[in-house]
Amino acid sequence: MGVFSWITQDTGESIPASGSNRKTFTVYMSDGKTTWREDNYEGYGEFGGKDYYELLDEMNGGNGDRGAGIDLAFKEKRDNVKFPSLTTNGHFYDEEPAECEHQGWFY
Repeated sequence: MGVFSWITQDTGESIPASGSNRKTFTVYMSDGKTTWREDNYEGYGEFGGKDYYELLDEMNGGNGDRGAGIDLAFKEKRDNVKFPSLTTNGHFYDEEPAECEHQGWFY
């Protein structure tokens, strides 16, 4: 399993993994209808018990297949892809969150 992380869309902070040398903070993932709260992100794409890539697939008409969500994020970039938002305030942003160049781990 790979390590994934992003930049929060409201504050521009890297979301650190719990095993990194940075202190974690609460992050909210939202699809615009439901919001998941994560207080201790482990680095594998799961926020509040919901996988980012499964949600990405669901938001784009899929059945929650993680592999299909990863393909949407990395292989099939299209203008009409809907992305979950990742914030510290719980608000939904209708845009793709930026990836963290350090993967939330390698600072």
